[in-house]
Amino acid sequence: MQIDITEQMLELIRLTSTNLPPDVEEKILEARERETEGSAAKGAFDTILKNVALSRKQSTPICQDTGTPIFYVYYPEGWSTIKLRAQIRNAMVEATKKNYMRPNAVDAVYDKNSGNNLGGDDFPSIHFEEVEGSTLTIELMLKGGGCENVGAQYSLPDSRLGAGRDLAGVRKVVLDAVQKAQGQGCAPGILGVAIGGDRGTSYAKSKEVLYDKLGTRNADEKLAALEERLTDEANTLGIGPMGFGGKTTVIDTKIVGLHRLPASFYVSVSYMCWAYRRRKLVIDGNSITYS
Repeated sequence: MQIDITEQMLELIRLTSTNLPPDVEEKILEARERETEGSAAKGAFDTILKNVALSRKQSTPICQDTGTPIFYVYYPEGWSTIKLRAQIRNAMVEATKKNYMRPNAVDAVYDKNSGNNLGGDDFPSIHFEEVEGSTLTIELMLKGGGCENVGAQYSLPDSRLGAGRDLAGVRKVVLDAVQKAQGQGCAPGILGVAIGGDRGTSYAKSKEVLYDKLGTRNADEKLAALEERLTDEANTLGIGPMGFGGKTTVIDTKIVGLHRLPASFYVSVSYMCWAYRRRKLVIDGNSITYS
């Protein structure tokens, strides 16, 4: 029997916006220890960690740009997606009233802010997938505009970069995207990379892969090795946190491989800022858990 999950959704939004996930905070702490004492990089990490602690304590947004809300809803057979969508949207309105979210939905044609984080049928972004079993799982990511601005898509081959249609070419274009971003994406960042697909699918999958836990590797050995190599090489660029220089420009890299048409070879890079806000709600019978 379907239940009203509006209150649970409100808590998911609050938790995502105000409380950085443990795996992200752990990576930031590790990165801080690698930086030189007294350096601008270490100072940037100190400021980040103070902000994280304060936001968690006061239930205030980690960043003033509370981002585009992207929901993935994995629902059991028999649940109404119409009702689920309405409950998610109602929770978003309430979250905005409570200042867990800033009103960021602006009509691009008329330059008018809706004031409640709702905009047509596409803001927030909600994706539904029916699954077997009785468990409802909802994942939420808040994707900031600053890091979204430095995302990139490449069509291989790219003669300018000498990048061919292979993993060596993928490596070149991903590092090019990081180099161009500099500190504008609020480094240190997390890279979501999709290889293949069409333009739209490639971009979407490069964001989906960012829901995975940090430190886990792709099951494919070639892609796992490339994930590690890209992170290591990005950190030799010297961009550092907020572009102040230092040893940590990228915290982690996630890659997904897709099928493609013979005529096309796209590589999409979704850049996520250090405020890596993503959380999960799982409802299984009377059990409700957040992670």
